[in-house]
Amino acid sequence: MNQQISFELLSEDNIEQVRAIQRDDISEAFVDHADTIMELTQYGIAHNCKGHTFAVKCGDEYIGLILLGEAFEWDTDPEEMKGVPFYRLMGFVLDKRYRNCGIGGYVLERVIEAIYSEYGVRPIALGVHKDNVAAARFYLKHGFCKTNAMEGNDYYYLRYPQG
Repeated sequence: MNQQISFELLSEDNIEQVRAIQRDDISEAFVDHADTIMELTQYGIAHNCKGHTFAVKCGDEYIGLILLGEAFEWDTDPEEMKGVPFYRLMGFVLDKRYRNCGIGGYVLERVIEAIYSEYGVRPIALGVHKDNVAAARFYLKHGFCKTNAMEGNDYYYLRYPQG
């Protein structure tokens, strides 16, 4: 199935299809909705940030969304990230019909490869809601380490470049 996975930049041309992704089982406290991610994407573009927001497709169907881009420093960022250029992963969600079959890991790794190739290698930070056990397990499996730092109800997870 991974051969059918493709990526498009999130835009006004595909936002309606991305909004239709079946994610009613995931609270906005866990992952922002498409419109919020679109606002963050437009902000990043306007400020010449390195990174992209991708709409994920399986064949002709939109099945996901992921933003990986240059991070602005937040007061709540872990101390080890202060003054260090890094990327922030946000808004990663797959349609509930496409979860738990390896697509998420495939998408995550291809997006990281694409951003590293285009903009250079940096550490990656993300937040996982304290109650989102499935996401925590997923990110740990994919090389992220949980920190004790929190932003609201989200624990920070960090992944350093390999090699």
